[in-house]
This record gives sequence, structure tokens and C-alpha cells, in this order.
Amino acid sequence: MSHDTLDPEVLKRKIRNIPDFPKKGILFRDITPLLQDGPLFSRVVDVLAEYCRQKEAEAVVAIESRGFIFASALADRLKISFVPVRKEGKLPYKTKKVCYSLEYGEECVEIHEDSFKKGSRVVIIDDLLATGGTAAATTELVEACGGEVQGLAFVIELVPLKGREKLKKYDVFTIVRYEE
Repeated sequence: MSHDTLDPEVLKRKIRNIPDFPKKGILFRDITPLLQDGPLFSRVVDVLAEYCRQKEAEAVVAIESRGFIFASALADRLKISFVPVRKEGKLPYKTKKVCYSLEYGEECVEIHEDSFKKGSRVVIIDDLLATGGTAAATTELVEACGGEVQGLAFVIELVPLKGREKLKKYDVFTIVRYEE
């Protein structure tokens, strides 16, 4: 099976819908069944790896926490650097921080300031693109450390939440798109 033939509908069958989680009114897209299907998980990593190769990525930057699952597999597959972006206060060394607004309050994410060399070609990885706030903050972190964002790749995109709009100046790649 070639990289371009991963059927998004096959993936959708492995993404469990959990209504009212983590709170009432939210439909949570649970990737656990996808992760439990080793061959399909490997295919997802293949597709993301192909995107990273096209972007000539030298590092994958992963957004906590489910992004770590895909990015660590990608870094291993491609033999490139894995860089974690975490919530404030979770990284032990000198960090750069970006805060962004949530519906109620503010969230901050951090990256180690020495995560890569100036000019490094970086692809940002996460499992899901929703409103785009965390992804946009992550692009700021990468650029503050001298990295060059080549693109962002997500397994799932929740199209109605308009996350792409916050990422207009970047190439955004998704495998599965939910239109509602």
C-alpha cells in the first residue's frame, strides 16, 4: 500500500467518538483504538513521515501529550530530532514560553531554548487540530528558538473549529477531516 492510499474512512472507523467528554457538549475523538491497531498506526506514521520528508524536516516538534506518540515514532523512523512542547513548568532546563487565550483563561506552553540549531527545518506534530491555539503558540516557540516552521501535521482536523485560520501563513497537513 503506497503512502497516498491511506483511506481516511478506514481511520475514522478506528477513532472512537466519546460524547460529553471531558465536559458536556464536547464530542471527544479518541485515538486509542487507532493506537491499538499496530499496522494501521504504522501506516499513519508512514503518511506523516512522507510529509516530513517532503518538508525536509530536521526536527519534529510535538505538542503535549498525544502529539508525543506520533512524533516520537516519526523521529525514530526518520532518524531526526524529537522536541517536546509542554505545559508551563514541566520542562527542567531553560525555556522559552508563549501564552495564549482559551475560552476561559490562559494557557502557556514551553520549549527548551536549545532545542535545535538556528535555521533548523521543523515540522510540528499533534494528533488533532481544533481551534489552533496551541499549534499557533508552538509556531511562535519554534521561531523564538530560531527554527523554521516548514509545516504542521495532524492526524485529525475538526474543520468547524477553524484551527487553520490561526495557521494561515503555514502549510497544514491533516489525514482525517471531520466537517461537523
